[in-house]
Amino acid sequence: MSIQLRFINRSEDNGTPDILLFVKNTAPDLDALAVAWKVIRYCGRNCYHPFVYPSEMEAGIGDEFGNHSPRLTAHGGERFAVQPRIAGQSGRQGRILRLLCRAPGRTDIELKNDLPRGAVDANVYLGGRLLATKKNVAPQQKAVFAFNPALLICTAAQIEEGDSISSAIVSGTTTELFLAGIASADIVMTGGGTGDGATDYQFNLENIRPVQPA
Repeated sequence: MSIQLRFINRSEDNGTPDILLFVKNTAPDLDALAVAWKVIRYCGRNCYHPFVYPSEMEAGIGDEFGNHSPRLTAHGGERFAVQPRIAGQSGRQGRILRLLCRAPGRTDIELKNDLPRGAVDANVYLGGRLLATKKNVAPQQKAVFAFNPALLICTAAQIEEGDSISSAIVSGTTTELFLAGIASADIVMTGGGTGDGATDYQFNLENIRPVQPA
């Protein structure tokens, strides 16, 4: 079930800091990069920005030339593989992403490179936007992704949606907002200001409406 969210700027600032939202990969894959899933810009004081946190993810592959495969719907426990489109065909034009199986009891998503040669980028998307990536997955290597139902939010500088996240672009404290069991909520930003009275930005969920039992 998709979650209806609304970012509200109730800070003490007259400016409009960029707001970064992303999701942390909880799988022990150190090479998988967190990505700027959504960036909110120019949302002034007492203004709001509605958006949706979807429930359904997609998997896809890319390469260093900027080419991308069609995306497949991806759920926790599913194992995907990049394979030659036709047996014995190993060129870049002859590859396809296939769902291999579903692993009962698992919540992670796995993408393996089964090509005889050529690295690929393993990508996971949420709501059509890139959520996480692992670059240059070599043949017989894999990428593993797992996500809690939670958003991380902070102010940031000079970042675009789809960019990899580094500590250099995170300009404030990161807050984790847990979304399990929520149908809709407001994400309220407070704090900020100038001079001696300035404080750190704070992000809190308010007006939470829980998911109703079926």
